[in-house]
Amino acid sequence: MDAYIIIGNTRTRKASLVRSLTGCFNRSVRDILLQGSKRPQRFYARVGTLQDTHTTIEQFAAEANRSRCDATVFCLSPTANRNESVELPDAAAYVAAFRQMGWRIKGVAVLGQNDGGVRAPNLRQYPHAPAAPVNVTARDVRAQFGWV
Repeated sequence: MDAYIIIGNTRTRKASLVRSLTGCFNRSVRDILLQGSKRPQRFYARVGTLQDTHTTIEQFAAEANRSRCDATVFCLSPTANRNESVELPDAAAYVAAFRQMGWRIKGVAVLGQNDGGVRAPNLRQYPHAPAAPVNVTARDVRAQFGWV
């Protein structure tokens, strides 16, 4: 599974960005054309952060696998859920677990300043995203992710 991840604190416009990128309201399968491809790739898009929607690592992996897609785009909070920090850890723990499952982290966009300790060669920070027009951030993230 190829993973494209949006990380950000509350009110950094993660959901608005995923909606702008995919046209998905909550969760859905979408076709996204990657640069250099002739055919779109099937994506499973999920809007709410996994921690805030009480979705564990295992639950999301099963959900994404049921979609029969080759890629997914989803949101993470940089910090663990305050009430369920073991079951719903910080972004770094989610990313590490997905990597252990064999997922390929293709792109990480951090909205605001807090990356949650995630390290990836394809990580880019968008410190002005909480105040910038969402279509401007979407344009930049689309270019980072290599989406047409």
